[in-house]
Amino acid sequence: METSPHRAVWRDLCVALLLTMVLGVAWALRDWQDLAALRLPDTDDMVRLQQVRDWLGGQAFADLAQHRLGAAPGLEMHWSRLADLVPAALILALTPLLGAHAATLAALTVSPALLFFAALVLTGAIARRLGAPSATAILLAALAYPAISLFMPGRIDHHALQMVLLLLLVHALLGTGSFRAGMIAALAITASLVVGLETVPLLAVAGAAMVILWVTDAPGAGSRLFGFGLVLPLALVGAGVVFRTSGWNVFACDGFTGLLWRAAQCAALAPLGLALFAISAPRSLRARLIATGIAGLFVLVAMLAFAPQCLHPYGAVDPLLARLWLAEVGEAQPLFAAPPASAIAYAGLALVGLLASARIAWKSRSPGWWLLVALQLASLAITLLQLRGAYAGALLAAPALAVTITAARARNALALAGAWIAATGILYPIAAAALFPPKVEPGPNCTAPDALARLAALPPGRLLTPLDLGAYALAATPHRVIAAPYHRNNQGNRAMYDFFMRQPAQSEAIARAWGVDYVAFCPGDLDHMAKSAQPESLAAQLGRGVIPEWLVPLDKGDAPRIYRIGTRH
Repeated sequence: METSPHRAVWRDLCVALLLTMVLGVAWALRDWQDLAALRLPDTDDMVRLQQVRDWLGGQAFADLAQHRLGAAPGLEMHWSRLADLVPAALILALTPLLGAHAATLAALTVSPALLFFAALVLTGAIARRLGAPSATAILLAALAYPAISLFMPGRIDHHALQMVLLLLLVHALLGTGSFRAGMIAALAITASLVVGLETVPLLAVAGAAMVILWVTDAPGAGSRLFGFGLVLPLALVGAGVVFRTSGWNVFACDGFTGLLWRAAQCAALAPLGLALFAISAPRSLRARLIATGIAGLFVLVAMLAFAPQCLHPYGAVDPLLARLWLAEVGEAQPLFAAPPASAIAYAGLALVGLLASARIAWKSRSPGWWLLVALQLASLAITLLQLRGAYAGALLAAPALAVTITAARARNALALAGAWIAATGILYPIAAAALFPPKVEPGPNCTAPDALARLAALPPGRLLTPLDLGAYALAATPHRVIAAPYHRNNQGNRAMYDFFMRQPAQSEAIARAWGVDYVAFCPGDLDHMAKSAQPESLAAQLGRGVIPEWLVPLDKGDAPRIYRIGTRH
């Protein structure tokens, strides 16, 4: 006897809640030592925590500058407040009950768990609309590496929220269209643009799919397009008022800036125009195609005219930083330039899921499955350029792989075992590590809680350190930090590389020009710059234990080695 739709929804909610609780507790226990010390998994999580603290400490809602980062008066971040809302609300609500530290720890654990639960629930809802086994899809989504790495305790940056918003958008585009579905799609796209631009290609594919469904006269597609076209410009206006930041006028298309907002409003005129065109009178297929072509051309011309920077969001990054830093960021590497183990771990599940979705779409001829294929293809295209594209591909793979498992169950045990192995995302990094064993190079951990505590114990001053340690020091210490891994910080980041890459006399001049009080050197952190460094660079000398007289060691620690800038004789 089949489960009724109402009972299926409640069953899926229970499955999602159980998986969220079990995996959330397991992940928290595994990482408890770091979590308890508020040492978070990623540099962006640490700086996000500091951004929340600054806001709760009195910094204006619209002021997203990190005033202790880079050159004075600080660095205008390309982030938004939207991703800060839940962690900040949890800290604010729990601090009177638990105290500041415990409340922060609880927020760091609960906030990603709430998003994980939402992602699992939405995956189940998408599977139900596609006619796929929803409970199985939820289980597969809970194991979908690398996407699940975004939802682990401490991951409070915006990427998990982007995945939830993408799933909400996909759900709104499936099934019979309605004005409400179009409205939800518009709100999801607006919120995603406010949060960040990493998923813009996927948003564009989803928007194009909505228009194609209208062109082909799919059931309810006109109502959905009308809701989308009407609400999107209004939602963007509201977002521009509520989430306008202190960096609104930065001439860049790397976040929710005025430049991006104007470009998005131009693009929003296209679905609005098509919706008004559709309701004015019945239209033939030929008329809808012509109107769509005109709208698409308008969007293209408007984007090129008003926001060409959106084609190169990192175009303003210093060329040396682009080569020594951006090109070395793991998740930003192209698929075929990444180490084989990383390529398999990131892209394995997304590729298998794409093949499964394409097979189902070909057999069923269902618009919903073809929509999923289009988004998975876009995700794969992003992955070819940057590994981070695989996050969406892994989550979107769950419905088709659930169908594949059900079909294999009807065949035999061997087919079922093979289907589960292919569909279980966490097996891909395990297999990759077995095929390409990592070269374990034991070395000091310069961002360990005890290392950060050594830095925090120093009197407040200006700290110069490699990029990743800079991000951790910003949140874990009271110091001003010159360099951290953020692309707008050209001045500070270039100063850091020049400091370590040049000979000691030049390095001293840089340190004194920036008013540096402390230098933290982490052996191995700057090995990638060896070819670009001058002979006998400061980094090379410090690596050998040769210390210039203007650097005064402050303790005997090795991770990192901390120095004070001596007085000029």
